[in-house]
Amino acid sequence: MPFNYHRRKTVTVNVGGIPMGSEWPVRVQSMTNTATDDIEASAAQCQRIAFAGADYVRLTAQGVKQAHSIGEISQVLRAQDCNIPLIADIHFNPQAALAAAEVCEGVRINPGNFVDPARTFKQLEYSDEEYRAELSRIREALLPFIAVCREHGTAVRLGVNHGSLSDRIMSRYGNTAAGMVESVMEFLRVFVQEQFLDVVISMKASNVVVMVEAVRRLVDAMDREDMHFPLHLGVTEAGFGEDGRIKSAMGIGALMAEGLGDTIRVSLSEEPELEVPVARKLVDYIGQRAGHAPIEGDYCPGYDPLCPVRRATVAVDDRIGGNHQPVVIASYRPDELEGDSLQPDFYYSADGLIDGMHQFLVPLASWRGERNVFPLLTLGEWERCGTAPLRFLQVPATTSPERLEFLRGRTDTVLIITPAGNNIPAEQQALIHALDTAGINCPVIVRNTYTDSSNEWLQVKAGADLGAVLLNGRADGIWLEAPNSYSCTEVVRYAFAILQAARLRISKTEFISCPGCGRTMFDLQSTVQRVQQATSHLTHLKIGVMGCIVNGPGEMADADYGYVGAAAGRISLYKGKQCIEMNIPEAAAIERLVDLIKENGDWREP
Repeated sequence: MPFNYHRRKTVTVNVGGIPMGSEWPVRVQSMTNTATDDIEASAAQCQRIAFAGADYVRLTAQGVKQAHSIGEISQVLRAQDCNIPLIADIHFNPQAALAAAEVCEGVRINPGNFVDPARTFKQLEYSDEEYRAELSRIREALLPFIAVCREHGTAVRLGVNHGSLSDRIMSRYGNTAAGMVESVMEFLRVFVQEQFLDVVISMKASNVVVMVEAVRRLVDAMDREDMHFPLHLGVTEAGFGEDGRIKSAMGIGALMAEGLGDTIRVSLSEEPELEVPVARKLVDYIGQRAGHAPIEGDYCPGYDPLCPVRRATVAVDDRIGGNHQPVVIASYRPDELEGDSLQPDFYYSADGLIDGMHQFLVPLASWRGERNVFPLLTLGEWERCGTAPLRFLQVPATTSPERLEFLRGRTDTVLIITPAGNNIPAEQQALIHALDTAGINCPVIVRNTYTDSSNEWLQVKAGADLGAVLLNGRADGIWLEAPNSYSCTEVVRYAFAILQAARLRISKTEFISCPGCGRTMFDLQSTVQRVQQATSHLTHLKIGVMGCIVNGPGEMADADYGYVGAAAGRISLYKGKQCIEMNIPEAAAIERLVDLIKENGDWREP
């Protein structure tokens, strides 16, 4: 039964005395954004991350010198009785990986650039023989690294980023989730052949849809080759503030709901210790589902759990379902929202008060057949509805699909599903799959209510629950309620942010910003805010703000424009994948970014 929560079985990997895998709690980690050679600042930040509740800390090592610096940081921490394991993050430099493996509890290498050179987005052609030669080259490069890791008891993370696939992989597989999977499987097969199994795997992307698909495809590929390695989950370059939290909760939460994930990182363009409480909330929230009451059911015929598509539904009233973008319902009056806020498609008025200008749902007892006002019904009220041109029928997720047989073939009814237990997205999806199996193709809106007064808890819970349903293509709209939230405007904004993260409805500029690390070339947090201030009205664009060129150009591959750190105090600007201007003084870079947008005809006045 695919809707019941249980952890995926994995082998145990020991990282500095804190093991991970299915027999252990889901571990939380973060990454420093200090210069690794600044021993004092890095050690202090590691302590703050540990104090916040992280299990591991990652630090960048651009070269051998920085790898040795991590060893010094470790000595400082151990002298202060802080024993959190340290993981070195390596790009492009196998020698740095060898040095780090001698002093760190873990080393992360990127299959996209550990052996292959930096990608140039060029199309390469290989014969099968030439491609096999490339795989032999990978093996020969990995053998010394594996030997050092084995000697020192160092764990390895094979960390694939959607933005840093090699030209070799992209030429054969494209910049796709399938390419990400093959990129890591090439390396993983070498580790298995060498019987080195202290390996953890991550598949990250700034696009939540790509990240989720890549992890699912990886698990399927490992299962077919009888591999059971732990998974590290994260949405890279998730961004700042509520958007970063919601995107991370959606991608990580959707996979954790399927029992995947043994360690997680919530990547925010903020101080790294602020990432840890968000990750802890997500782990605690999903973990509460263990041992829930069984949820009966199976996937509907034709459903692909690796890469779901939006379910086929009838279009009701030419606005909900079919090919229409998902709708948003809000339990507020229009005058309760701030004047320039996002406007939901429908408002719900429990007391029947309407304004004559907006679309309203009201209880059946308050419905008088007014224009733009539609009844919200229970099953018991259905027959008393009369001839409403558009009606909303609300049922709990535990409703038997046999009780909804009368909906088959109707084109005037939207079904609203509310949860009944603590595994919210699974219950709702189980009923939706049962409807599809029964041939009932009315549009579905999921209605979730959260009593939290904390915005961060609301972002985590709503992102994880609603995101799972949307990423699996099961809903035509969402209804998010938070009666204890102090701001109804924010609740509505979160609903739109969830739809945007699922790439189903774009309502604002999308900013792709990295969390920062020791490679970052500018003050990331203030820069992100200044770029947002200058461009946040450009709701038709995606703009990347990246601290360095390691993942920047790749993770921005689907962004329209990019702002990337090139050197200290210097910025390069991108249009798509193409670098347009290099080494602009930072003081002039945002103004020049605006000029670039204008020159390409994409600027709109605020």
